[in-house]
Amino acid sequence: MKPETSEVAPGIWRVHLGGASERWTPVSLRRIPPDLEGLGRLPAPADVPVDPVRISSKGTARGLLARVPLGAGDVYGFGLQLKSVRQTGKKRVLRVNSDPVADTGDSHAPVPFFVTTDGLGVLIDTARYASVYVASHAAPGERLAGPAGERAEYLATGVGDLYGKRREAAPEAVIEVPHVQGVDIYLFAGPTMLNAIQRYVLFSGGGVLPPAWSLGVWYRAWGRAGQADIQRLANDFRESGMPCDVIGLEPGWQEHAYSCSFTWNRAKFPQPSAMLESLAKMNFKVNLWDHAFVHPESPLYDKLRAVSGSVAVWDGLVPDFSLPGAREAFSRHHLEEFIAKGVSGFKLDECDNSDFLPYPWSFPEYCKFPSGMDGEQMHSMFGNLYASTITEAFERAGRETLCQSRSLGALASPLPAVLYSDLYDFGDYVRGVVNAGFSGLLWCPEVREAGSQEELLRRLQLAVVAPQTLINSWMLPLPPWKQLDFAKNLAGEADPDSAGFEERVRKLLAFRVRLVPYLYSAFSDYRDAGIPVCRALVCDFPDDPALRNVEDQFLLGRNLMVAPIPPGATERDVRFPNGKWIELETGRSHCGPSCVRIQASGDLPPIFGRAGTLLPLAQEQPCVGSNPSWELTILRFGTSETEPFRLVAGPRSAGNLKSQARHIDLHWDEGSPVPRLTWEAQEVGLQFSILRWKDVVESGGV
Repeated sequence: MKPETSEVAPGIWRVHLGGASERWTPVSLRRIPPDLEGLGRLPAPADVPVDPVRISSKGTARGLLARVPLGAGDVYGFGLQLKSVRQTGKKRVLRVNSDPVADTGDSHAPVPFFVTTDGLGVLIDTARYASVYVASHAAPGERLAGPAGERAEYLATGVGDLYGKRREAAPEAVIEVPHVQGVDIYLFAGPTMLNAIQRYVLFSGGGVLPPAWSLGVWYRAWGRAGQADIQRLANDFRESGMPCDVIGLEPGWQEHAYSCSFTWNRAKFPQPSAMLESLAKMNFKVNLWDHAFVHPESPLYDKLRAVSGSVAVWDGLVPDFSLPGAREAFSRHHLEEFIAKGVSGFKLDECDNSDFLPYPWSFPEYCKFPSGMDGEQMHSMFGNLYASTITEAFERAGRETLCQSRSLGALASPLPAVLYSDLYDFGDYVRGVVNAGFSGLLWCPEVREAGSQEELLRRLQLAVVAPQTLINSWMLPLPPWKQLDFAKNLAGEADPDSAGFEERVRKLLAFRVRLVPYLYSAFSDYRDAGIPVCRALVCDFPDDPALRNVEDQFLLGRNLMVAPIPPGATERDVRFPNGKWIELETGRSHCGPSCVRIQASGDLPPIFGRAGTLLPLAQEQPCVGSNPSWELTILRFGTSETEPFRLVAGPRSAGNLKSQARHIDLHWDEGSPVPRLTWEAQEVGLQFSILRWKDVVESGGV
């Protein structure tokens, strides 16, 4: 029987399976509608990407079991997956967890969306902990591809040999959704893999376009710092020229944290308004640590008691942010007490879950909420609902923001929040950058402590080319570049020989600020066209099988590719996609498809530009600021025919944060000695000043 199918937006079909769907799902809880205008600009698909007749489902004692046929391509996605990129042949359990211990699907931000190299995207519209078997099992009589089972004489020689090899079955996704009678799935057409991702992002409402200042350098201060410590830190940043736009305060700013009072600790911060005013004059934004659990002494407690869950967390209420009353009280308090007084954003901590810790701190799955959701459903939606509630407060104030959140879910692309984690493995952090783009998420590979100068530089190299650059020194009174020894740092003892190393850090963070005009334009593409700012190589080159398992390189914007070098290494292999690629720092060129061993050549990570493209780089400056004006060097990769580059300024209207951005188009035509500009609005020219045009092949671009 053909399931009920309807086209809900250009290139997107809803397929209903089974009986009645649950009330609370990512689509039913969304507050931002699809970007139909953006979807209309994508290539028109010929037809639904999967014949609905081939999609089957049946009810079981466990819930609903559905089968979606796949093509011959590979599968990617499922949200923030830190342990692997290619998901073909695997089982994914999409459960919210802060500390995944294996490659199971558990994550801060699992998303029931996947995409194939054949150009098919699938969203499972559920808040349940769905399991997806991706070409991983076979029925009796079918054969699994892979070493075990291929030959009767095959004999494993160890546990890793027996269980560690990928084996793949027929190309289908078997989806098990617990506790439900019916579910909607959404099919996203290509024709390309990137087109399918774009459709998902635009169906979510488009990607977020954050304020330019939020693309600068963030620094989270020591958790025990007080007002005087924060002022000294700010003074040191400006006097030393160390770039910084955002200073974050950790839990100690509150009178009570774990759970939260949402009131200032007046012993440590006797004059918070004066501090915020002073920092604003120095071009600093302030971000406050926050979590949603409401302490009994909080002024919000009585307002939220009737609209909170049945189980407390750290003795605090868990607000049901799906209810207007809970959102209104929480949002208004943050607006009136903090945003209206100059706070620019919040760190939304502990909005995930904790099954893998010895003492689980978060609310259990049996928890009941006034809306009718249980704890399982709320965990899947809590990050989105929390971020939406805070976003509403900034929208009321007519203010832009970019927050941090430790959990997000399906359709989170337009929310102004970046994911982060307490985990710290470098490989996981790179995979986070690579994977997040498949599901319309942003990931911050934050920098905390380091065992050596080399490790700190390697971690900073990754951070400066990620969606957010953050040094999180909540455990350290001094910035890590002043003292790497943990005990000496806690004692406040700066390294007397750190000046040279500090200058290397400063130059690296200054490069991040120089990159902001390019990044802002990439985020504009994310908002208007749904193209992820950071994405796996396979997104743009799905037909190259050598790129399908690349977990440690990524594309940055339209024109750049990054290949971070891990701590402890001085060289690495780089996979080059089809075309000519030119290294930013050295000007060396490489032709793909190929694999080349490269050496670490300087303090920047290996960055490669596609031949025939332009890169705007700003002059060094200590911060981005609220109304940046840029003096630019325009770099050209190669001297062949060059694509124009659209350099995006801020929105047309400061009061309309969703208005179209203004732009200048940069042209450097082949054979023309004089580059040229065209601009869409005269006033944009006041924001940009072009100092020079330069070929990268001359001697490197930086």
